[in-house]
Amino acid sequence: LSVVKHPHKKAAGELEAPGRSFTLLCETPSCVFSLQSDYHFEYTDCDVLGSRWRVAVPNKANTCTGLPDPVKGTECTFSCSEGEFLDMRTQECQKCAAGTYSLGTSVAFDEWGSLPAGFVSQGLNTNGGIIHTNCSNSTWTPKGDYIASNTDECSAILSYAVNLKKHGTVSFDYFYPDNSIYFEFFVQNDQCQSTDSDSRWMKISESDWSHHTVELNKGSNVLYWRSTAYTLLGSAIKPVLLKNIAISGVAYMSECFHCKPGTYSSTPGSARCTPCPANSFSNKGATVCHECEKDKYAEAGSASCKPRPACNSSDYFYTHTPCDSNGKTQLMYKWIEPKICSESVEGAVKLPASGEMQTCPPCNPGFFVTNSSTCEPCASGFYSNGTACAECPVGTEPVVGFEYKWWNKMPSNMKSSAFRREYTWEVAGEYIYTIPADQDSDYMILSLNVPGYRLPQSMAKDSERSELSRITFVFETICTADCTLYFMVGYNQWNNDVVEQWRGSSSKQSYSYLIQSNSTVSFTWTFQRTQGYTERKYSADVAKIYSIHITNVIDGVASHCRHCALGLGYGKTSSACVPCPPGHYMLNGTGVCKSCPPNTFIRAEQPVGEEACIRCGPNTKRNKARTRERRLHYDFSPLANVTGFQSSPRFTSKGLRYFHHFNVALCGKEGRELAACVDNVTESGREVRGYVCQSTVVPSDIRGQSVVSSQPAVIGDTLIGVTTKTTLSDISSLEQSFPAASSLPDVIFYYRSSETTQACKHGRSTTIRLRCDPTVTAKDHITLPSNCSEGTCDGCSFHFLWQSRHACPLCTKHHYREIVSACIQGIQVNTYVWQQPLQCYGGEALPPQRVSACVTLDFWLKFGVSTGTIAAVLLISISCYFWKKTRKLQYKYSKLAMNSSGKECELPAADSCAIMEGEDAEDDLIYLTKKSFFNKIHKSFSRERTSDGFDSVPLKSSSSGLPREEDDSDGP
Repeated sequence: LSVVKHPHKKAAGELEAPGRSFTLLCETPSCVFSLQSDYHFEYTDCDVLGSRWRVAVPNKANTCTGLPDPVKGTECTFSCSEGEFLDMRTQECQKCAAGTYSLGTSVAFDEWGSLPAGFVSQGLNTNGGIIHTNCSNSTWTPKGDYIASNTDECSAILSYAVNLKKHGTVSFDYFYPDNSIYFEFFVQNDQCQSTDSDSRWMKISESDWSHHTVELNKGSNVLYWRSTAYTLLGSAIKPVLLKNIAISGVAYMSECFHCKPGTYSSTPGSARCTPCPANSFSNKGATVCHECEKDKYAEAGSASCKPRPACNSSDYFYTHTPCDSNGKTQLMYKWIEPKICSESVEGAVKLPASGEMQTCPPCNPGFFVTNSSTCEPCASGFYSNGTACAECPVGTEPVVGFEYKWWNKMPSNMKSSAFRREYTWEVAGEYIYTIPADQDSDYMILSLNVPGYRLPQSMAKDSERSELSRITFVFETICTADCTLYFMVGYNQWNNDVVEQWRGSSSKQSYSYLIQSNSTVSFTWTFQRTQGYTERKYSADVAKIYSIHITNVIDGVASHCRHCALGLGYGKTSSACVPCPPGHYMLNGTGVCKSCPPNTFIRAEQPVGEEACIRCGPNTKRNKARTRERRLHYDFSPLANVTGFQSSPRFTSKGLRYFHHFNVALCGKEGRELAACVDNVTESGREVRGYVCQSTVVPSDIRGQSVVSSQPAVIGDTLIGVTTKTTLSDISSLEQSFPAASSLPDVIFYYRSSETTQACKHGRSTTIRLRCDPTVTAKDHITLPSNCSEGTCDGCSFHFLWQSRHACPLCTKHHYREIVSACIQGIQVNTYVWQQPLQCYGGEALPPQRVSACVTLDFWLKFGVSTGTIAAVLLISISCYFWKKTRKLQYKYSKLAMNSSGKECELPAADSCAIMEGEDAEDDLIYLTKKSFFNKIHKSFSRERTSDGFDSVPLKSSSSGLPREEDDSDGP
């Protein structure tokens, strides 16, 4: 900087001082080196040889001229170590000053008071444009220590673009507690092409933060965190939390980062900043932490101190020490750590005195008391009520499991945890309860893990058996805020699903969950006092669990023994328990198996006593294992395969379109494949199986998936019966909600689900009406009730109408009739047609047409007329003949009578004519002239009658053949 004195003149750039003046004249070499704030250095892109140049870039346009000339830069792969940065002026690595840090080739984002530079958050509509939805506010929200996702149906995307000079990695911590959110992480290059990665699906994390790392390729990388919530049941969901994002692979860091408030670095060259301990604080870029005043406190990593509140009863908790050799335990009171309250403030309470001796509660069933007053499990084959172990007698077997009802010590297969502390549930003798947390929004987690399940030896091996085990617990919640108790099951603590939840205060009650899979080995109870961010405002809100009982656990203990059937080995009675044969029950207390009555099946859960035999439902029969039923009448085999259908589309308040999808396995043979519904929101997924199941399906274009399926549930796992009645076993089928049926009644399948919920304390039920409709060729024509578009009106009873030709009875000869055609040219056709309306399908087929020879009606008419005419003529002729014959006989009779009356005094004539001697025997014979029948008729009408009233009959001689007329006189 050259300073020239002008005593009588002021020029541009002149500075005035008392009694003197100066003019600033910029010269190129001196300006740029003295005012380095006017520009900064950058590297050019690397060329094909891997070299680059360092150039000066003005911070503002037209600041000054004469920038330094470009110089050759370091190699493109050059980088500094952790705790160092690259000084662009000297192009050498320098250590970071105290109060700052550097990751070397990495960049880190651990402060989320606002969205860091380079990050972009935006909300997208996921309903496919069907309904206009404003998703502009559905973004990732910074929360100080972390950033939280959205909790609505929009899709929120958090992205960050980075150019890596070499292969690197990206790592971050996340908390993903709710499977109602679809959460993924993926990477794209500068051409929007996704890099191949099998880790884009995030795993559920229930108890603590999870860490995730993905490798990055050299060049441009765009990182995406994407979340979409599916809150379809109106329940609040928990957002995804994200923090501590670190990216490695950048070539150099040109500056160091200041330590965020609540952290510090005391030495130069620090790679990370250290959080301040409890009851201390620090500002941004601090080299040391400052202690809080005595009447104030601060959590670890705090940026400021807060006044200590007065201590109250919610700031301490009580617990019990292990039992001593005398069977006594001490009641202990402890402050919640870290202690933030003050005992010296007016109105504060004091910590109650500890040390009160109390009698230890008994051991839990299946355990015994040792000499040191501790509880140990009984050996296999033994049982206990909590005092001493005893061996099961011959003919009995232990009923194994775990039953916790006394809480002097946390069981070995249970543990509690939270975000910031190890213990969140404490034992209290008769129950286990939640202690106050650091924040009311913390999740107080209690978990129980078992190795698996095994059915007792006396239980029948039935592949269709639904109950493998059962867990039952008694609980209570006392709340003043919007507390929630979640019960979750899964195959480990970090991969489980919520099966039930209770909001607000809940009175002491029992809940039972049916376990159907050997993979369900983890059970978690999570209590949250409120979803809002508060610090110990609702510490008095508490959840208590009084007892937990789970059955058929491998390596479990027994509280009692039960009778069983004894097996036979080598011709002798064995003491080993065996299951009764299929279809048999065990007589109470005898170990003898007896067959169930016909058409009944065994209650697999307790095959003891005749009451274990349950009659099959109508139109069903028992299977080979005699533990389930299947259809007897109507051939529904074409409908036996798994059939899927869905409800009409529905929309949430945000416009998200979703469906209720149902899968039905109506019937089939033993070993059938049941209907399955899945949850594909999370990486692990979940699948349920039964006769009828339901899931919620959302159309989606997220990462190549066509639909997202969630919230699967079984709504029918047992076939109750098949009948035409509208009520069966307290299950009613809605009739008025479907179109009227024809004269043929509907066949109704009744199902029941053994899984209970808070709303459905007796489980769910399903009815499927099969209606005959020969015109329906599709096999999935299933409709829902008109007044319940989701298939249910109360969430517990589901009803469906299935119309199909395969729902019709099999056709028989009574379902068709015969039609006879006219005789045409001597041929007649017999045709068979179905009776209308047709109400059958399959079965007996229509007979083929039958063709036969015939005679026409004209022929038979002519034949009949001719025959009638001839018959009439013949009848008349015969009548005339017999009339004439009668007249002739009458004439002869009259003549005979007259001759008899005129010669009464004469001797009677000789009876015979004798030929006297000498007489000639050769007399002439007189014959009646022979005439035909018609000539006689003609003659009878043509001859003349004499005056005396007699007819003349012509005669002829036998000798001459000439006719002679008979003398009609009275003489001889």
